[in-house]
Amino acid sequence: MNYKHLHYFWTVARLGSITAAGKLLRLRPQTLSTQIQVLEEAFGLPLFERVSRGLELTETGQVVFDYANEMFLLGNELSEVLKGMPTERPLRFRVGIADVIPKLIAYRFLEPALRCEREVHLVCIEDKMENLLADLALHKLDLVMADSPTIPGIPVRTYHYSLGSVGVTFFGTPALRARYPGTFPDLLNNAPMLMPTVGNSIRGNIGRWLNDLGITPKIVAEFQDTALLKTFGQAGTGFFCLPSIIDDEIIFQHQLEVIGHTEAVQAEYFAITTKRRVNHPALQAIKENSIKIIV
Repeated sequence: MNYKHLHYFWTVARLGSITAAGKLLRLRPQTLSTQIQVLEEAFGLPLFERVSRGLELTETGQVVFDYANEMFLLGNELSEVLKGMPTERPLRFRVGIADVIPKLIAYRFLEPALRCEREVHLVCIEDKMENLLADLALHKLDLVMADSPTIPGIPVRTYHYSLGSVGVTFFGTPALRARYPGTFPDLLNNAPMLMPTVGNSIRGNIGRWLNDLGITPKIVAEFQDTALLKTFGQAGTGFFCLPSIIDDEIIFQHQLEVIGHTEAVQAEYFAITTKRRVNHPALQAIKENSIKIIV
């Protein structure tokens, strides 16, 4: 195996494009393609497959990339060691978090990754789902955490693992609750309501549940950011709901009271990767602890 060819492959896999890799390596795309073909012949298996106008790693290519990634990161570490820098390198774990996921929930799911036997360096990126899936395909991320397994129209081959589902709890200030003294959920009829934006998967479930009950709240505001939603809720602008696994934190941090709870609306969370088999110790820790978090 020629390590120069392996480095060419690693660069193309990281950038997701022969053209981009060629510019970085100062090689013509034709030359780069030829060198990768030589590497594929040496392994006897294809490393890339064409998808639409781009490249995607095959299962063999993903295995080779994982090893190459470690090899070249170790090479960089060697340079640091020779310069007198620390020798222990934590295992980097890059997570994309869909911007509709409440930050408290993201923390609850990700925190076990920091308690692995192997020291982990956690890198969190918050963005829209489509952008995160694109970065996942380019191997810029190890995992995407989202409230749906994928989104239509994104040509990225992914595998998802359910982290669990949970009902929702409705909150409001004591003063707002006093203005609407009925029983839950009937008190929500014509009452001011704060809702997630349409991009949030739980939005449709809430709407259908209320509609089935014949309840029509007055939606006074919609929010993409749950932190802003909670701020408006704390100010008494309207009732709102969030997944029940963070009830205690919401009550303590925002001085709100529980209006009611339902299991008819479920919030579900997913870990999305490009690998069928999960071998990263941080992701293993997240999966193993997700049941304890949901219960």
